[in-house]
Amino acid sequence: MDNNEAPRPNGAGDAHTWGSYTVQLNTKTTLFSAIMATSMLVVLIAVSLFSFRQFSLISAEAHTRTAAEIVRVHLTESMVAGTISRRESFLNRLADVQDLLSARVVRGPEVAAQFGGGLKQEALHDSIEQEVLQSGRPYFNLVDETSEPTFRATIPFIAESRGDPNCVSCHTVPVGTVLGAVTLTMSMSHLKETALLTVATMALVIGIFSLISVLFLRRLTRPLSRTAGEVREAVAAALEGNFDSRIERHTNDEVGEIADRFNQLTAHLREGLGKISHQVAQLIRWTPPSGHTNQLVHTIEMVGGLIEAAHFKQSIEEDETKREVYCRLARVIREEFNIERFSLYEVAASKNRITPVVVDAEPQENCRWCSPQILVRADACRAKRTGHVIDGAETPQICNSFEPSGEESLTHICLPVLQSGSVGSVVQLVFPQTEREQMATLVPFIQIYLREAAPVLEAKRLMDTLRESTLRDPMTGLHNRRFLEEYVETLVASVHRRKSVVSILMVDVDFFKKVNDTYGHDAGDSVLKAVAKTLRQTVRASDMVIRYGGEEFMVICLDAVENAGDQVAEKLRTAVEQTKVQLPGATLQKTVSVGIADFPTDSETFWQAVKFADVALYRAKESGRNRVVHFATEMWQDEQNY
Repeated sequence: MDNNEAPRPNGAGDAHTWGSYTVQLNTKTTLFSAIMATSMLVVLIAVSLFSFRQFSLISAEAHTRTAAEIVRVHLTESMVAGTISRRESFLNRLADVQDLLSARVVRGPEVAAQFGGGLKQEALHDSIEQEVLQSGRPYFNLVDETSEPTFRATIPFIAESRGDPNCVSCHTVPVGTVLGAVTLTMSMSHLKETALLTVATMALVIGIFSLISVLFLRRLTRPLSRTAGEVREAVAAALEGNFDSRIERHTNDEVGEIADRFNQLTAHLREGLGKISHQVAQLIRWTPPSGHTNQLVHTIEMVGGLIEAAHFKQSIEEDETKREVYCRLARVIREEFNIERFSLYEVAASKNRITPVVVDAEPQENCRWCSPQILVRADACRAKRTGHVIDGAETPQICNSFEPSGEESLTHICLPVLQSGSVGSVVQLVFPQTEREQMATLVPFIQIYLREAAPVLEAKRLMDTLRESTLRDPMTGLHNRRFLEEYVETLVASVHRRKSVVSILMVDVDFFKKVNDTYGHDAGDSVLKAVAKTLRQTVRASDMVIRYGGEEFMVICLDAVENAGDQVAEKLRTAVEQTKVQLPGATLQKTVSVGIADFPTDSETFWQAVKFADVALYRAKESGRNRVVHFATEMWQDEQNY
């Protein structure tokens, strides 16, 4: 957890950008409807214009065909009646028909050959007429579409034998011969004006209808748009931890129901988050700093801290020793909370001492931020003595043992870790005065980890105590044989690595049974305690004294030089001989017999060397007791023969 920046839910920082980059729903709907209506109107106008043009062309073609047929019938009847010479006046009168601009007839080659070239205007005028006379196919086309749209039609007259009179009655040509063609020109202005007026009227009606539809749709979507905008602002506020926003009900339909349901949701979230936040705050004993309003962030922080602490507890429960737990706790303080200066102390209440376990994230034994007197007198530590949190930032110089090594800007907070009602550990956080507020925010979350670690540390302390009790003799306080069995692998590995020698001394109290029989078992216990104390005081601190069983002791002399074991054994024998054991109404002085063997000199196997020392002890007892015997090879051979 970064002590500089509180975590934020995703999207919380984007609330203000919504209004800047999002077009309102009502505007988008209106714009979309207007674009669709305009597009439809443009398409409709284009389709209507195209349809009117096609209709006009078809209509003009039909009109010119009708006019051409009238001309053909009139010419045929004129030939039969002998009035063909007046055909020019007929054509001129035909041009007076509305929208018909001109009408002209041209003769085909066969007619010209039979009756002559005819009138001057009946000669060929252009290639279109030539093409029609040759192919017999009519020609229809607009010849001017700009200022005065004009439609031209050149329609052939084909000789046929049906009807009475018919073409072959006057013309000596085969049926199907092109006798001539009529060219008609027709004005399209009237049709064009009519089409434009119709399309304009249609466009106006549709435009008015579309405008009404857009305005009506805008009116319908305005409540939805307003509700969406209010929801957007309420969600943005919720992402910032404020659930007090409410949505106004603008309609009585589904949109209004959405507003009501949203208000119910925010109220439920506000109430639920408030309860969760309050309960978790009580659980972790944390009060959010004044001025903080983001309830969502606070709840996420607190729940996240509990989850991480639960994972931490699961991890330390699987650790083997207290030191592993302390090291894992130190990693959490350094990596999760970004604190570099801190100390973890373990309290030995029975000895009134404090031991540094971790100092400034590194396992070491040097006390850096406190007076060394707390190491030998634990009560000098105010947190240990009172069991309360000691906040040097809030109350400067509250603890006289805090020594910031000349860095006056540093202060501290000491957190006691209670185990079975007493302080078992102390966590000291050292930081500059400028980080006081940040540290005050982090301390409740660190205490979550400490509360999770406390029972685990207590359990491992009890396990260590129990294990230690099984490895020591309760009467003499010496290590027992079980300790030797667990330690022997480490001992053998050390001997091989250092290429050293270990002297094994088997010590037995002479005539111990007589003490029990004469003075009782309490006197025997006093003798054993006195012998054990004498042995401990006589050997070096690096040597080990073990109660091997009954009245038998083992002394292991590490790094023994030549004959060192013999010298230590003789020293032990003399010291015990001079020891006086005070009993009610009597004073006893006892002696011991000692057997010696060296490992790996006498045997490459440790337990075999122990056996050899036991054989040497047996020889010492056989030889009169109160003496020291070093193992020799012939002793083992005699033992085997015996």
